[in-house]
Amino acid sequence: METPRPDPTPTAEQAADLPGEPDAFQRLWTPHRMVYVGGKDKPLDDSVGECPFCRSPQRTDEDGLVVHRGEWAYVVMNLYPYSPGHVLVCPYRHVSDYTELTDAETVEVARLTRLTMTAVRSVSHPDGFNLGMNQGPVAGAGIAAHLHQHVVPRWSGDANFMPIVAHTKPVPQLIGQSRALLADAFAELD
Repeated sequence: METPRPDPTPTAEQAADLPGEPDAFQRLWTPHRMVYVGGKDKPLDDSVGECPFCRSPQRTDEDGLVVHRGEWAYVVMNLYPYSPGHVLVCPYRHVSDYTELTDAETVEVARLTRLTMTAVRSVSHPDGFNLGMNQGPVAGAGIAAHLHQHVVPRWSGDANFMPIVAHTKPVPQLIGQSRALLADAFAELD
């Protein structure tokens, strides 16, 4: 007889059932985020060999979570997304500062950012986007040694209390599913 597997669907718990002072919030447990908080997958140093953005394009698109490849830059899923379809536009070259990009790299990062927005719109119809680069650790760059532009789709009402109170963002779509949908959308744009 096969042992039944636990339901992987996150559930909310009523605060009244939890220890401590009761409050009005429910708890949605997302223990998988502790991997990121604890530093897993972060490079040990700033070298090319440790850089996930240098290693990713050397893998197959599926294994490297690559959505689209250009000549000077590529689009890759964020391993720890803020929302479904959160991708990064990265130059292939291991460079940390925006001012170090060549003209060709700068143009392609901009072009791929535009194409990414078009692809995400066709797949998931967001109401808007956050675009940005965090330059240096003090500015919030988790991997400062390799420049990357965030493209984060946003929907009206998607910013609930979770990020503010719990520093957690529930993401309803698996990264592999998002990658496949976006890769197909990019193929239609080419």
